[in-house]
Amino acid sequence: MRANSKAEILKILGDQTRLRVTHLLAASKKSLCVCEIVDALKLPQYQVSKGLVMLRRAGLVEVDRNGTWGYYHPNMTDDANAALFDFVKDYCVGEPFDSDIDALTGRLKLREGDKCVVGFVPEKKLRNLMRKKGIAA
Repeated sequence: MRANSKAEILKILGDQTRLRVTHLLAASKKSLCVCEIVDALKLPQYQVSKGLVMLRRAGLVEVDRNGTWGYYHPNMTDDANAALFDFVKDYCVGEPFDSDIDALTGRLKLREGDKCVVGFVPEKKLRNLMRKKGIAA
């Protein structure tokens, strides 16, 4: 179900969590797993998942399934969505957006074959994994 108006789309982006998720997807050149988004934003999984559901229903993001993994990416099938993602990427600067990108950059270094292999892990275990691979947390 797509949002019926541009005003509805902007209302959806009016939520801090959904805006941060949208910014990560706009700034990343990769499709992102939910656990990667959760780790980058340091928010509960249910909160990120709820935001992704709303963004998906609005037609802003799509998900590609790979077994039990879901990889989210911007829906760039129309010019309006492409312009919106460009705007969000350029407009959302400073905190918390810069920290989100830094955290995502480190988290993506844990991928193998450009796929998430870590899944949901406690923050302490995630930091240990990153330390073992020489990634700044």
